[in-house]
Amino acid sequence: MNSLERILAATRFEAVDRPPLVPQLFGHAAVNAGLSLRAYLHDGAALACAQLAERERYGTDAVFGFMDFGVEAEALGAGLRFYEDRYPDIVDPVLIPEGDANCLTLPDPQISGRMPVCLDGLRRMRAALGDSALVAGAVAGPMTLSAQLYGIESALYVAIDDPQRFSATLDFSTRLAIFFARAQLNAGAHAVVVFDPAASPAVVPAAFFRAHLLPRLMQLMSTLRQEGAAFTWLNIAGPTAGILDCYPRIGADVATFDYYVDADEACRLLPRTCLAGNLKSLDFLDAEPETVEQQARALVATFHARGGFLLSSGCEIPPEAASANISAIGAALRGD
Repeated sequence: MNSLERILAATRFEAVDRPPLVPQLFGHAAVNAGLSLRAYLHDGAALACAQLAERERYGTDAVFGFMDFGVEAEALGAGLRFYEDRYPDIVDPVLIPEGDANCLTLPDPQISGRMPVCLDGLRRMRAALGDSALVAGAVAGPMTLSAQLYGIESALYVAIDDPQRFSATLDFSTRLAIFFARAQLNAGAHAVVVFDPAASPAVVPAAFFRAHLLPRLMQLMSTLRQEGAAFTWLNIAGPTAGILDCYPRIGADVATFDYYVDADEACRLLPRTCLAGNLKSLDFLDAEPETVEQQARALVATFHARGGFLLSSGCEIPPEAASANISAIGAALRGD
């Protein structure tokens, strides 16, 4: 059973030889490759090489084309400030608080901003791995992209003060996510992870999620399935217990759950959804490897009879994480 077969079986609740190992290793790959984050985020070849090396180093079952949450906004004209050792900030949003998304046009992923960097990285990873491991693309979900277009504070004010205008922004963001995801699938991604951290109940109320984000995420997931994605994957970090019951309606085959939600509760809320999680990302910075390994072993034991599980972190593992703590997850699977 190779890595892709292992993941696909887990998403279908079929037997696996071991739980798939898919920690969220993005910027950490750049650090291990001796690259600045600025270089990693601007070069598809560098991204692909770093991700492939990360897979070899830790024995993971997937590589990721995730870059940062400014990619789509930058392609629409947002100004970003880049740094050597951390992710970029949006310093000049696309829309002013009084702005209307109806004035925007979809960017061409082949030429706009750094979208081509993502597509190049995905092509290279798929060429190197074929169908031996999961090549995962990434898009910002509707709420997160809308927040990037205005800036998070302005976006929340618009959502409250002018819900009709904000609905238009969410609709545009959904179309853009579909457009970019389609390009990533055509570039070789087996699946595209929808990252929507701004949809977390830590940011917007669950009632807002159900009324405004659920239908748009449904549209996004349905389209990804129609476009040939091997499965659909929704990643919302934070205290998501109040919205997890929406995920089957959304059509998420895989749901990432963070450390705020314990494994038993996630299983109760999503009995037939493949779950990915929920190791605490900050533990990879300052916990002892033995602690991380024990936590991973406990997760594996919890899901042993149930199946439908990808061993992962609940959020991105920080770029500066200790490599020994990441290696500890693999040790938990091997029974070292």
